[in-house]
Amino acid sequence: MPMTVRDVMNRFVVAVEADASFGEVVTAMCRFHVGAVPVVDGDRRVLGMVSEDDLLLKDMDRRMGDLLFEGPSRHRERRKAAGRRVRDLMSTPAITVTEETPVRQAAWLMHRNRIKDLPVVDAVTGRITGLVRKSDLIRVFCRSSEDIREDVLDVIGPCTGRCSLRVEDGIVYLEGSVERRSQLRALLEAVWRVDGVVDVDSDVSYEVDDLGRVIPPVTRP
Repeated sequence: MPMTVRDVMNRFVVAVEADASFGEVVTAMCRFHVGAVPVVDGDRRVLGMVSEDDLLLKDMDRRMGDLLFEGPSRHRERRKAAGRRVRDLMSTPAITVTEETPVRQAAWLMHRNRIKDLPVVDAVTGRITGLVRKSDLIRVFCRSSEDIREDVLDVIGPCTGRCSLRVEDGIVYLEGSVERRSQLRALLEAVWRVDGVVDVDSDVSYEVDDLGRVIPPVTRP
């Protein structure tokens, strides 16, 4: 099974409430050596996130003035720079995941939204249960060659008898043949989805090109 956020998340979470002061959130981040903290309500439901970037707007505002506030986000940045309470500093709405979220999806969310931390919430209550950081996601590549090989054997299924494989440093080397070109494409896609795979070196041929046929259009009499 693909690794999920549950496999890599941190269950110890430093969080602050929306009415916390600028100084309180800075103290919390410095004390626990974290670059961002979730903002929660009284029931520990996530309202937003406060990051180092949000806090540094305060100092940049004093040094750069109006030069800082350009582009479509200028109003939001002005509000954060002037903020004294977490409710004014935080980025909202929060982007969250659940413990069942695949690690690959969490990584995609971080990349797409240019963030380094994702609060983990209960799918039913919305309450925070942990936090996953970019550094945690690297653990998906810390699998042994034997474990990766076993998972690849599972996904290639019926092709096992016609293909040989080896795994070195996360790279899967495949040799052999399959009956149809569509099988080869599906096989390679399945191998790429295995956690810990860094690259796929394929020397697998096919006998029938069932993807290259042109199907004539259906004509009505």
